[in-house]
Amino acid sequence: MVFEGSNVTALLNSTPDAMVFVDESGTISFANRQVESMFGYEPDELVGQPVELLLPKRLRNKHEGYRGAFASEPRRREMGAGLELFGLRRDGTEFPVEISLSPVETEHGLLIAGAIRDVSDRVRIRNDLAAARDEAERANRAKSSFLAAASHDLRQPLQTLNLLNAVLRKTANCNHSVQAVEQQAQALGAMTDLLNSLLDISKLESGAITPDIADCQVRDIFRRLSSEFRTQAEAKGLELRVDDCEDVVRTDAGLLSQIIQNLVANAIRYTREGLVQLRCLHMNETVRIEVADTGIGIPREELGSIFEEFYQLNREPGESREGLGLGLSIVHRLAELLDHPLDVQSTPGQGTCFAVTLPRGTSRHVAMQGQLGSPTESADAIRVMLIDDDLAVMRATTMLLEAEGHEVSLAATADEALAVAEARGVPEVIVADLHLGEGLSGLQTIEQLRTLAGVQIPAILVTGDTSSAVSEQAADVPACKVLSKPVNADTLMTLVGDVAASRTDHH
Repeated sequence: MVFEGSNVTALLNSTPDAMVFVDESGTISFANRQVESMFGYEPDELVGQPVELLLPKRLRNKHEGYRGAFASEPRRREMGAGLELFGLRRDGTEFPVEISLSPVETEHGLLIAGAIRDVSDRVRIRNDLAAARDEAERANRAKSSFLAAASHDLRQPLQTLNLLNAVLRKTANCNHSVQAVEQQAQALGAMTDLLNSLLDISKLESGAITPDIADCQVRDIFRRLSSEFRTQAEAKGLELRVDDCEDVVRTDAGLLSQIIQNLVANAIRYTREGLVQLRCLHMNETVRIEVADTGIGIPREELGSIFEEFYQLNREPGESREGLGLGLSIVHRLAELLDHPLDVQSTPGQGTCFAVTLPRGTSRHVAMQGQLGSPTESADAIRVMLIDDDLAVMRATTMLLEAEGHEVSLAATADEALAVAEARGVPEVIVADLHLGEGLSGLQTIEQLRTLAGVQIPAILVTGDTSSAVSEQAADVPACKVLSKPVNADTLMTLVGDVAASRTDHH
C-alpha cells in the first residue's frame, strides 16, 4: 500500500475528510480511515478497486471522461467546482459530496489525491430555504390575488351606499333629513378611508405594489388635491394654501399623490385654526414638497413613533379619534418604496411640516394618466350607457344620473351593451365597470361599442382594482378616464359632464 508504515499515513488518517489516492488508470492506491464512516468500506477493501466504485452507476461513464481529462492536464481543483457530485455508500444510498483534487508526484508515479466531504446537511438546509422561499412567494401571490378580490368585493357595497347617499342629498327637503344624510355621508367617508388604508397596508406588506416611474408635473397633483380638500378645510375654518408649482419630478405620480393626500388629510385633521400649506421648494437636482400646518404639533419624544401602525396623537378631551392611525405608516412605506427621503419637523402648539424630496424630471411635456381635468359644468342632458353586473350599483348609479336629467341605458354584459346600442342608438358617454363577471372586461366592452359606432365614444372606467396594471391598460385606450371605487358621486357627475363636453373632439 502506498504510504504504508510512514508518518504520512498517520497524518492522512487524522484528516477530517475522507481521502483516496488514485493512479492514472483510476485504481485506488490508498484510502484513509474516514472512508469507512463515509462509504462503509474498510480502507484496505478499496485498495486496488476502481474509484468509480464510490460513485453512483449513472455517473460512472462521465466520471471516467473527467478523470482522463484531469490526468492529461493535472492541476489543483477546488471542491465541487461547477459540478453537482454524489457519492455511493456500500449499502447503495447516495449522498451529495464536495471533492478537492490535487496531483501528487510519488515514487510510484503520478497519483491524484481526492479529499471528499459529505455535504448532506448543507444541501438539506439549502433545499429547505429554497422550499421556504417558494412557499413565501406562493403565499404572496395568493395574498395579492385575495387583495384584488377583496378590494373589489369590499368596495362594491360602499360604492352603492355612496351613490344612494348622493341621491338622498339631492332629494332631502327638510332640515332633519338633510342633517341625517350629511351624517351618513361623513360615516361613509370614514368607512372609505379606513378600507383604503387597510387595503393599502396589506398591499405594501405583500409587495403587491410596483412603482411605475416616469416624469410628471407637480402642478397636476397640487391642483387635484386643492380641489379635493378645499371644501373640507373651509368647513373647519382653515385656509388651504397651495403653491403654483411648475416643477417636473421623476416618480410614480399615483403613489406620490397618495403620499401628499395622506399628509394633507392628516394636517387638516390635527389643525384647529390657521392654515394648511402645500408648497414646493426648488433645489439643485431635487424638488422638496412640503405639507405644513399650524396645528397641535407633535412632541419631540413622539416623533420616532408617528410612522408606526395605529399611532394617533393625543387629542383634547371630548374630541373624537378619527381613523386607525395608518395614514403616516402608509406615507412612510410608500416613500421608502419610491426611495424618496421623508422628514418631519414639529413644534407642539405651533404646527408641523412634513417634507418629501424627489429627483427632478427632464421632460416638460408630461401628463397625469387617469387624472381628472378641471371641473366643468354640464347643464345638458346626456345619453349615458351604464355597464355593470352589480344590480345594486346599477340602480343607485341610474338614480343619480337620472336625478341630473341624463338619459340612462343599462347593460350587464358586452352582448347586452351592443344590443342596446343597436336598438336605442349610440350613447354619448359610456360608464363601465372594469370587471363584469365571467372574465368579461369593461375595457373590451368599450372598444366593441366604439367599433360598432365608428367613433371614439368618451368613456369612464370604474374599478376597485387600484393596481398599476389597470392604469397601464386604461392608458392604451384613448378618451377613457379611470375612477377608483368607492366613487365620489360629485366626482362622477363632474367627470360625466367633463367627458361629454369633449365628445365633439372625438367624432
